[in-house]
Amino acid sequence: MFFMKYKAIALDLDGTLLNSKKEISKNNKETIMKAAKAGVKIILASGRPVPGVKKIAEQLHLREYGGYILSYNGGMIIDCKTDEVLRRESVPMDYYADIVRIANKNSVTALTYDSEGIITTNKDDEYVQLEARINNIPVREVFHLAEEAQLNPPVKFLCTGEHKVLRQVEAQLNEKLNGALTIFFSEPFFLEIMPQGIEKASSLDILLNKLNIDRKALIACGDGYNDIPMMRYAGLAVAMDNAQAETKEWADYIAPSNDEDGVAVAIKKWLDI
Repeated sequence: MFFMKYKAIALDLDGTLLNSKKEISKNNKETIMKAAKAGVKIILASGRPVPGVKKIAEQLHLREYGGYILSYNGGMIIDCKTDEVLRRESVPMDYYADIVRIANKNSVTALTYDSEGIITTNKDDEYVQLEARINNIPVREVFHLAEEAQLNPPVKFLCTGEHKVLRQVEAQLNEKLNGALTIFFSEPFFLEIMPQGIEKASSLDILLNKLNIDRKALIACGDGYNDIPMMRYAGLAVAMDNAQAETKEWADYIAPSNDEDGVAVAIKKWLDI
């Protein structure tokens, strides 16, 4: 009888599970569902907002087979089967007005999220529309973003615009907030603003403790800088062939690229599925 060493797999989405068209290939989908049916815990670990990850979870039938959403880079964890929220770290309300004011002062767009999609004061901004397309979620325009956000305190804010201007916004936010929040670029045109200490590894630790699974039994697959913490944490670190050079340095195994079903190849190799 075959005893499976690995009991959970954490999958980054963009650049890892999803191909260049932002789709799950048939091979990846079938292989993941086969692993889920065999009892492997599937964890979708992404910087995307919850509505954007839920659509992927639905395609993989994780409500039926079981699995977890780890969204906002770990700021929120949801059980797909029960919809139970296992972790939620929101940006403290004290900072909403400052974030929006500094964005407005520099003529960049601030946005955040509700349970359905994006909320912003400028829905026609090209980068807002890009974020909506990436996640396949709607945009709702509001008059007062800071006030609207207080109705359902969000896990992150995003400022969008030209990189040179966003660098000024980053400096002004860091000066004003004095390190109270984590501020970083996920793309040259996306400046992310999140609670302190949020990253994929700390959230995976919380989840695995709840599931009583040792970190050595976790496979983590990724391609980006924000995947390095979870790759260092996992028992087996898998980088896609298209991954950043620095991310590859932390990998135990380099899988084919996200356009070559790298996730399916890794699962079949290491889970005997």
